[in-house]
Parts: sequence; C-alpha cells; structure tokens
Amino acid sequence: MDTASGYRAEAPPRDAIDAQRGPLVIEFGTDWCGHCQAAQPAIAAALAGHGPVDHLKIEDGKGRPLGRSFSVKLWPTLIVMRDGVERARVVRPTDAADVEEALRTLD
Repeated sequence: MDTASGYRAEAPPRDAIDAQRGPLVIEFGTDWCGHCQAAQPAIAAALAGHGPVDHLKIEDGKGRPLGRSFSVKLWPTLIVMRDGVERARVVRPTDAADVEEALRTLD
C-alpha cells in the first residue's frame, strides 16, 4: 500500500484485522500530526527495504475503536502483525532503523 497517502478515516473492524493472513503494518496517526508527518520518510524507507507487507494507515483519535483495541496512546504508532498476531510495535519512530527492527520480526 502507498505510504504517501493519508490516513483512512474508516477503519476495518478488529476481527477483520485479526483474521488477515500474511504480514501487515497498521499505522495509527492523523494527517495533521507533526510527529506523523516527520516519521513518513523513515517509515517509507523501511517498508521499501523489506519484502511485501500490507501497510494500512488509520486515522486515530478519541473514540476510535480500532486504535483503542490496540491501546494506542501516541502517534504515530505502528503495529507489525503476521497472521493476525502482533509481533512488534514502534511508537514515534525517528529513523528507518526503528521500523526495520520491528519488520525483522516478520522474517
């Protein structure tokens, strides 16, 4: 998926996320968040250097059930999953190495 596109306002239900097969990175944040904007080059670089991974960008905020189900507190938060199971989490990555380390849990 395209890391340059904005965060989706509509999130899939948690059971659909848990049922997804294969590698998945869910990125929680907002388009107006400075931390989210600053992290985009690092996230894009890490994903480009890794094999195929679905990347789902979800707009988060108060009352958003998917983010709450993952106990997201800060943006951006990346949840790295394989076959519906969380393998790693990165909160406010500052460089590609932060994200690359989490992506290695998929190998």
